[in-house]
Amino acid sequence: MYALGLGDCLVARSHECDFPPDALTKPVITRSLIPPDLPSHEIDRMVAETLCTHATLYTLDNALLQQLKPDLILTQSLCSVCAVSHNAVLEAVESLRPRPMVLNLEPTTLEEVLDTFRQVAEVAGVPQRGEQLVAHCRERIEQVRARTMSRPPVRVSFLEWIDPPFACGHWTPELIGLAGGVDGHGQAGQPSRRLAWEEVLHWQPEAMVIACCGFTVERTLQDVPCLESQPGWHELPAVRRGAVFIADGNAYFSRPSPRLVDSLEWLATHLHKRHRVKFK
Repeated sequence: MYALGLGDCLVARSHECDFPPDALTKPVITRSLIPPDLPSHEIDRMVAETLCTHATLYTLDNALLQQLKPDLILTQSLCSVCAVSHNAVLEAVESLRPRPMVLNLEPTTLEEVLDTFRQVAEVAGVPQRGEQLVAHCRERIEQVRARTMSRPPVRVSFLEWIDPPFACGHWTPELIGLAGGVDGHGQAGQPSRRLAWEEVLHWQPEAMVIACCGFTVERTLQDVPCLESQPGWHELPAVRRGAVFIADGNAYFSRPSPRLVDSLEWLATHLHKRHRVKFK
């Protein structure tokens, strides 16, 4: 919304939406039922149990929704772990009069993410802004491609979660490829998946990127000892050459937004660097 110049039209945000800073001034209309201070393995267990019972991980403030009377609601059904479900949103708007438009966004590839910019711009009545945003992002993407295409490919292990390990999915393998890397575990357009540590040992990554979904760098660092204790960790080429990088999962990679281009540029800068990361 902000990238399309529509920040002033935004009347509420999810509890996860925190960028740009002005978004933090908007009322929060969703809430997570997962305690934020749980260890990562406990979060994983709680998510798995909740999904098995078809319970919900998030709640929607229906009273605030009634009060705000939005014209348009943006939601998603791509990941049931990340936000209020699409069905829950549809149920909530049943009693609203006039009934708002609900736009469900479900991109799984970089191209589909770019197309969502057009979709939002179209329903918001500013289609030209959507085309301009897509064109600007494409220009930046091509600049990265031109810069990295002559580099030797780097074997990459990209982790979206540490305890237990999860490989990346959806658009991230594409970003890695554009940045001059080859991801050994994820598949473009497919969800992230639980990763056996033996797969990492077999791949022998020359670079490792850790961007835990929904975690800041500081929160991710708390789980790094789980990796250090894995057999063969210190012998991995990425560890020996100091090419282990930790990114803010909130800011980069996790969210299908214009900041995926920032993520690509970040990757292109780091994959070919030797940058010693000190672990406690």
